[in-house]
Amino acid sequence: MATFLYKVGRLAFRRRHFVALIWVALLTLAGVGAASAPAPGAGSFSIPGTEAQRAFDLLEERFPGSAADGATARVVFKAPEGQTMNDAAHKAVVQDAVEKLGEDKQVANVTDPYATQSVSKSGEIAYAQVTYEVNSMELKDDSRDALAKTVEDARTGGLTVEVGGDALQVMPHTGTAEIIGIAIAAVVLVITLGSLVAAGLPLLTALIGVGIGISTITALAKVLDLGTTTGTLAMMIGLAVGIDYALFIVSRYRAELDEGREREEAAGRAVGTAGSAVVFAGLTVVIALVGLAVVNIPMLTKMGVAAAGTVAIAVLIALTMIPALLGYAGRKIRPASAKGKLRGGKKGAAPATDAAAEPAEAKVNMGTKWARFVIRRPVVVLLVGVLGLGAAALPAGSLALGLPDDGVQPTDTTQRKAYDLLSEGFGPGFNGPLVVPTDLRGTDDPKAVAQDVVETISKVDGVVFASPASFNKAGDTALISVIAEFKPSSTETEEVVHDIRAAGAELKKEHGADITVTGATAMNIDVSEKLNDALLPYLALVVGLAFLLLIIVFRSVLVPLKAALGFLLSVLAALGAVVAVFQWGWLGGLFGVEETGPIMSMMPIFMVGVVFGLAMDYEVFLVTRMREAYVHGERPGQAIVTGFRHGARVVTAAAVIMIAVFAGFIGSSDQMIKMIGFGLAVAVLFDAFLVRMVIVPAVLALLGDKAWWLPKWLDRALPNVDVEGEGLKDLGTSAGPRDEDRELARV
Repeated sequence: MATFLYKVGRLAFRRRHFVALIWVALLTLAGVGAASAPAPGAGSFSIPGTEAQRAFDLLEERFPGSAADGATARVVFKAPEGQTMNDAAHKAVVQDAVEKLGEDKQVANVTDPYATQSVSKSGEIAYAQVTYEVNSMELKDDSRDALAKTVEDARTGGLTVEVGGDALQVMPHTGTAEIIGIAIAAVVLVITLGSLVAAGLPLLTALIGVGIGISTITALAKVLDLGTTTGTLAMMIGLAVGIDYALFIVSRYRAELDEGREREEAAGRAVGTAGSAVVFAGLTVVIALVGLAVVNIPMLTKMGVAAAGTVAIAVLIALTMIPALLGYAGRKIRPASAKGKLRGGKKGAAPATDAAAEPAEAKVNMGTKWARFVIRRPVVVLLVGVLGLGAAALPAGSLALGLPDDGVQPTDTTQRKAYDLLSEGFGPGFNGPLVVPTDLRGTDDPKAVAQDVVETISKVDGVVFASPASFNKAGDTALISVIAEFKPSSTETEEVVHDIRAAGAELKKEHGADITVTGATAMNIDVSEKLNDALLPYLALVVGLAFLLLIIVFRSVLVPLKAALGFLLSVLAALGAVVAVFQWGWLGGLFGVEETGPIMSMMPIFMVGVVFGLAMDYEVFLVTRMREAYVHGERPGQAIVTGFRHGARVVTAAAVIMIAVFAGFIGSSDQMIKMIGFGLAVAVLFDAFLVRMVIVPAVLALLGDKAWWLPKWLDRALPNVDVEGEGLKDLGTSAGPRDEDRELARV
């Protein structure tokens, strides 16, 4: 591996014009494809194998034209204090609003509150349901403007009028925080690499990689039915890993120059060593993201595959375009130390034989000091790290899962006001109605059976209302709307759904009718259960594959095991932080969380996948340098110090960059993106600075030589990928007959 990548690095350095041209051409091609592609939709949401999805499919089949997946809006009216919605003047305002709403060409149906008895018992609140023919992302601005104007006109009649529903949903925006995150990354790069040119390379390559990835996703969004969050996730992860991967190679290049190597040779060795770590780190991220397919939720699978593709592009760019740009930069990128600058990386300078042979005083940095401290007190450091992460993980014990609705919107929004008015007038369960399609094809008397179903459901504990059955044109399918007593995201509503399904199973035995429950609330419940059921198999698959990969990389059994256990600690601590902020409201104002609520159902399994891949990045980058020193003859403790001396500064910078990039997405208007950005930023913080910088060296110090133990039979069976660059020792330092100075002068 190291030898092959060494050749790739040198080839890219020499043929930099050709390499740069290829990547610019790919970026242009992807950009043209994105510009000419049709506008993407919201992306379909389905949960194969669940009752809610089966019921939804039945609705689409038996009630054609009902716009089952269309956008909806609930226009809620409230009369002034002391008056009711049954007053003639208020009735006129409502009916005028209903008429205006129905004039929109994208509207499939509008209900009249007085015809459908959608007036509260007190008479103070009424609502009109608007159903559109298209989903919220395909809804035209003209339709949204017409909805808003109708609401404003109705308010002039003295009524309180608010509107909720997904018809108001718009494309999420991330705000200026994302740009601030990139700016912080740039500052960190300048400090770490010591020059604007060197700092600019990782940023440039990361932006090119993300540009290609996002443009490709945009070009294929309509064809592959990709949701709006797919590109945001790919940008978030692609930008973070793209900067980090390039940073590691540029940093290693400067270290090779510091050893006195000629520039082309330094580029080759940087790609051969740090590039090998990049390949395996990227593979762990790709495995974790593609592994999301195990959950069998198409939207999640597409998000994972799209993000994995962007990571793969980041790896390829780091291995090829970075050495090409290093060739363009020439002497503008200096060696890491003053000694290297005196040598200047000139051709013919002899490389140092062993970094560990240098006097300790000449290379004492913070990484070295910290490693020596850990080696002296490994037990204390280990206990502090584990207890700290354990304390942060405690809130995860009260994790409540769900999907966000208008109930978590800020209190000053019309969506939240409409949500609260409906709860006030019709009860908290009214915001999450259950839809019960009943297939009556196998029954003798469909109407009688449907009536029996309504009566049975009405008797279920927690059900406050079950509407009379409405039939399709064929008369073989009934539709029943059910209102629970509790708010949609509560565990009590979940029990109601299960009780209705249990009652439906008994009715099926008795009458042969197939009774199913769907709707947004039932769909959320099924999503949570499906994700919970898939978590352990997903963990086993992803951690198992990555464990095997790390055994090959480190030629050790205990190091990969320690890496996996450390990851579990960091992801639990990160979930605890997410619960504390988004569910409990701790420091919520600081992160723009105005209303608390359940944690997004996909969050645990999504964080497991993404955080595992990113956590292995730092494990590979930091520990491979230790492995490299150990293989070259250093004692275990000395190898730990060497790994930190060379890697701690860069790993710290990479972690700060990744945290800054992820934190930039906390400013998103989309609750899902905000939560993901916060969760990933905190997870990287915990994993990089507590697990990899504290727990890892402490455990390795306690294990000593045993850390690198591998059974002989397994050693013979595993392929030798040579991540530590052992195969490069026999290669010469000369770049060949090419005169470097003349070559640079021609550029």
